[in-house]
Amino acid sequence: MPYLLIQTNRPVAENDRAELLAAASRTVAEALGKPERYVMVALQDAVPMCFAGDDAPLAYLELKSIGLPEARTAELSAVLCDFIAERLDLAPERIYIEFSDAPRAFWGWNRGTF
Repeated sequence: MPYLLIQTNRPVAENDRAELLAAASRTVAEALGKPERYVMVALQDAVPMCFAGDDAPLAYLELKSIGLPEARTAELSAVLCDFIAERLDLAPERIYIEFSDAPRAFWGWNRGTF
């Protein structure tokens, strides 16, 4: 049920993508305390992007999950910023994250909803 979208203007080498996605999946599962078997991660790299008027390396993340605790978004921001900053060699101030709590009835899976 957790979904992490990583968009960045940095290119990620073809042979590094699978490891980045797997590490991001583990990080999300651990941070949210959810089973990794439900975590989905997508990567869109080398996307034309601009932030604060320039195209220096940056990333935009979306984390959506059922029951995403608003009280933990600052903690989750730190975890995800640290992860992306280290993996993509980005300054944390060049990373935006959007958090979304999805109602169970609005999250479909396996021909039903949660």
